[in-house]
Amino acid sequence: MTDPLDDAHVTYGGPSAAHRLGATTVRKASVSEQDNNAYLVTAPDGTQLLVDAADDADRVLALVAEGSGSLAAVVTTHQHWDHHRALPAVVAATGAQVLAGAEDADALPVPVDRRLADGDTIAVGDLVVEVIALRGHTPGSVALALREGDDGDRPGRVHLFTGDSLFPGGPGRTTSPESFTSLMDDLEERVFARFGDDARVYAGHGDDTTLGAERPHLGRWRARGW
Repeated sequence: MTDPLDDAHVTYGGPSAAHRLGATTVRKASVSEQDNNAYLVTAPDGTQLLVDAADDADRVLALVAEGSGSLAAVVTTHQHWDHHRALPAVVAATGAQVLAGAEDADALPVPVDRRLADGDTIAVGDLVVEVIALRGHTPGSVALALREGDDGDRPGRVHLFTGDSLFPGGPGRTTSPESFTSLMDDLEERVFARFGDDARVYAGHGDDTTLGAERPHLGRWRARGW
């Protein structure tokens, strides 16, 4: 099946995009003028997980309402202010648990219920989502890996929510050679070495991509240093 990547383009003020993985749905909305993305994963039983309550709480809550289920948790991919501006209002309105990478948790504007580490799993109703620590953009940046079941368009295919650690065209911004090397090491070892080319990447800003589209450029990213 051809990926509907073009159909996943969203703009601030525009409608969300829905990507159906069998009985699971991933919804995406742009919620800021910086084109921050918020993602809503709805499990087959209606349980929902939000990735990055980045901004515009009304729009984020409308996205949750599109899923027509209960919001169990919000994962903040990293501590930068533009990824959690709506978090206090969303948590207050829904009672959802707050999850974040352990090293970034204290920088969030609300208490964190669960501090995440590499290899942890998050239960979302019938789904299990894996936590992947990607150190470099921030010390506690995390990505999430959702693997399709047998009812998906490609059984076993992985869907990666990478925050600002991986975009179409390269890794996220780093502030030193050491943090760049750390991020590239984690991306290569924990993402590209583990998952196939059809793994779909949902970035913190802008459009989606696949690991297959980005894999040929890893050496060039290393060489350029950003």
